[in-house]
Amino acid sequence: MATAKDITDIIEGLAPRWLAEEWDNSGWQLGDPRAKVKKVLLALDVDDVILREAREKDIDLIICHHPLFMKGIKSIRLDEPRGALVAELIKNNIGVYAAHTNLDSAAGGVNELLAERLGLTNSEIMHPSKGEKYCKLAVFVPVDHVEAVRQAVSEAGAGWLGNYSDCTFQVQGTGTFRPLAGTNPYIGRQGQLEKVEEIRLETIVPAAKVKTVLKAMMEAHPYEEVAYDLYPLENRVGSSGLGRIGNLKEQKSFADFIISVKEALGLATVKVGGGMWRDVRRVAVCGGSGGELWPVAAARGADVFITGDIKYHTAQDMLAAGLNFIDAGHFATEHLILPELQDKLVKACRQNKLDVTFELTKRQSDPFMFI
Repeated sequence: MATAKDITDIIEGLAPRWLAEEWDNSGWQLGDPRAKVKKVLLALDVDDVILREAREKDIDLIICHHPLFMKGIKSIRLDEPRGALVAELIKNNIGVYAAHTNLDSAAGGVNELLAERLGLTNSEIMHPSKGEKYCKLAVFVPVDHVEAVRQAVSEAGAGWLGNYSDCTFQVQGTGTFRPLAGTNPYIGRQGQLEKVEEIRLETIVPAAKVKTVLKAMMEAHPYEEVAYDLYPLENRVGSSGLGRIGNLKEQKSFADFIISVKEALGLATVKVGGGMWRDVRRVAVCGGSGGELWPVAAARGADVFITGDIKYHTAQDMLAAGLNFIDAGHFATEHLILPELQDKLVKACRQNKLDVTFELTKRQSDPFMFI
């Protein structure tokens, strides 16, 4: 049976934790990663409605977008709504894991999907992430074992550059060593200087996977004492970040574009600002509450910016800068990721032979009503 960690490992493969903003609290909120999991519920938020649904459906783990805990926890009081919710989750052995701004920024995440849904072409990251930290690994391997070590470190997560895997460099040379008392050398004898033809195998390793890669390397390497170097790298690798900006297939009036946005997101109403008959072609998007990114959108040449939770003075600033905007709401610009995430989790569990059922909540909706 699958564990909760099996599921969260898949999610972190899709949306690595390092992508999360510094102020965020993505990751485990509540529960035991070692717990067995048969049924998972996907939702934007965790509240009393979701708790009731989880209990009724015998859910073991809730995967949410918005963290249950965003600020420091000073107390959990059972006479207060949040404390009572936490107590009931624990009592019912329901774990909670949040994929928040890391899922917003990830390739195939909230913003990329939002751009696709709105018909943007040639979309690019609007606000690139800081990039993942990497290390350079160089290990010295006897010629007859280099392929085994190369395969082991690659399968453990080393050697990825964008969409290329198994990226390594090899150069041959002569290694020397003298086994001393108490050793059990793979090659040579105690007290004698040995000269061995070896390969210097180099590759790049995500900092978060260094321990896993080193473990795999040690297990595949024949030497009793493995000689290797590990260097921190200044260059960052990654193609992720907040927001997306791209072009419509054809220019259209802002009024016509508003209609297409409402249809794409299934909305009856949106809040907008700007000239209705202005022609728009270049569009920036940011799911959730991304109003503070409007200067980036404007600097990148956007005609219109789509996000949620736009504040009064932010709206005034955008209009003054000549940037049209559409406030499509926090819920509508993020909720679309849940079915996509469900599909990816189902496929990953099938590939890994994990018997887990994933359900989308049927009871969560936008907290705002427009009447």
